[in-house]
Amino acid sequence: MSYSELSVAERATIQVSHAQGLSLRRIACLINRSPSTVSREMRRNRDAAGSYSARVAQQRMKVRRQACRPMRKLLPGSERFELVIHMLRQRLSPEQIAGKLRSMNIPSLRDAYVCRETIYNAIYALPVGELRKELILCLRQGKTTRRPRLGGVDRRGQIPEMVSIHLRPPEVEDRLMPGHWEGDLIKGKANASSVGTLVERTSGYLMLVKMNDATATSAMEGFSAALNNMPLAMRKSMTYDQGREMAQHAEITQRTGVAIYFCDPHSPWQRGSNENINGLIRQYLPKGTDLSVHSQEELDAIAFQLNMRPRKRFDFKCPIEVMSEVMQKALAMQYDAPASIQ
Repeated sequence: MSYSELSVAERATIQVSHAQGLSLRRIACLINRSPSTVSREMRRNRDAAGSYSARVAQQRMKVRRQACRPMRKLLPGSERFELVIHMLRQRLSPEQIAGKLRSMNIPSLRDAYVCRETIYNAIYALPVGELRKELILCLRQGKTTRRPRLGGVDRRGQIPEMVSIHLRPPEVEDRLMPGHWEGDLIKGKANASSVGTLVERTSGYLMLVKMNDATATSAMEGFSAALNNMPLAMRKSMTYDQGREMAQHAEITQRTGVAIYFCDPHSPWQRGSNENINGLIRQYLPKGTDLSVHSQEELDAIAFQLNMRPRKRFDFKCPIEVMSEVMQKALAMQYDAPASIQ
């Protein structure tokens, strides 16, 4: 639970209510606080005669708060601060200064070491003026404001109802059963255009999908249409990274029957087939170009060329040949299944 200090108005209410003879519980209800908070407040701040004053309590609180704060290590005007300024003017980074201070033996500066974050905070805490401007320019980036250390909010976990790749059936990993796909989105200039890629894991067969943009709606419509062009036996699962374009993955599953699994963050090897084929696709769709100029027919022609490319892992058969073989086997197993049940 979060805690907030009593305000001046709350202390004034305690003073007046106590003078009127109200109980601690009644006073606590008036200011919406715990009775123990009111009891502790009056015990700590009443005088020798037992009376309570809001003004005196507020002053005592400020004194206590001041005492609990540690003294800043880099105070402007101190010898240590002047030493840090000198090193900054020599174009040393805060990390280098911290390391240098750790190794220096200066009798007049007891505990001279300060960490790099203390140096950064001291620089950016300076009042606006020439000294602050000069020291910021001494930093390598020279930013007027400090960049957050975390580098922003990680939004990967915001995709609803993700199913981890670690829950994927073992048959997908073995690449023995066809119908399991890996998906991705390659983007064009300024991320304004995109093309979807789908690679079948068993055969390496590629489908390129034209997208109107890089939104979740376009990805849902594009991938759904491409997967529905395949027989039902070839629509089992798709493995994808945690890109925000897959926010509507549940809709894709509903439209196609394909279960979707999500890779771990920063783990491209979990979609190795797709990552490999993306490098080949970039020979036809270079980075920094507008991908929206390519029609679906042109993308199909590019996919056909890559599907006719011989692969060493298939004894130099091409993916389209392997795909034909695995589709025939899958369809045969699908038709034989009812007969075997009978």
